[in-house]
Amino acid sequence: MIDILYEDNHLIAVNKRPSDLSQGDNTGDPSLDTEVRKYIAAKYNKPGEVFLGLVHRLDRPVGGVILFARTSKALARMNEIFRSREVKKTYLAIVGERPPDVEGELTHYLKKNEARNKTYVYDHEVKGSKKASLSYRIAGRSDRFYLLEVELHSGRHHQIRAQLAKAGCPVKGDLKYGYPRSNDDGSICLFARSLEFIHPVKKERIVIRAPMPEGDVWKFFRDI
Repeated sequence: MIDILYEDNHLIAVNKRPSDLSQGDNTGDPSLDTEVRKYIAAKYNKPGEVFLGLVHRLDRPVGGVILFARTSKALARMNEIFRSREVKKTYLAIVGERPPDVEGELTHYLKKNEARNKTYVYDHEVKGSKKASLSYRIAGRSDRFYLLEVELHSGRHHQIRAQLAKAGCPVKGDLKYGYPRSNDDGSICLFARSLEFIHPVKKERIVIRAPMPEGDVWKFFRDI
């Protein structure tokens, strides 16, 4: 079963599980976009191919809010909203090390290595790099971990994972970016908490928010 967070004639948002592929790839594994198409076809008794446009992606081990467009017009308009950064994207990240400050902004230059599917972080511009920034604040702490609330100001490949690792506080479970141990379920403790934007058709403010994830390490921060 898919967990629907928001739905109208133009958009549909789902609470993605960390194991889900956002979109089909060459692995052949089941993908979330296929599940959502099946849901729409069944609910609205739609014959033939169901249109569904992926507005943005989440890395496979990341859970939380993911948004799809149900019409080509909504997709084009949402693409422009994301491109022009007129959307507020808030994430939660659990880290083992305290970040440099209680709150702050990180600005780096990121360069993706396609062969390794990894992003490298630089303090200055290098050939092929793209500027990236995010802001964060410590939203909670337990005896072993810190919960960070992160707002993305750009949308680069593995941006939060790479920038937090560069700051000395890699996301819990993220072996690729330097955390020493994996999570038992293969997830990483990064969660897309909410999206906020002006609806592309209705022109009203929409806030889509996912509930806190299940799991022992998240339970310490359940009231955030």
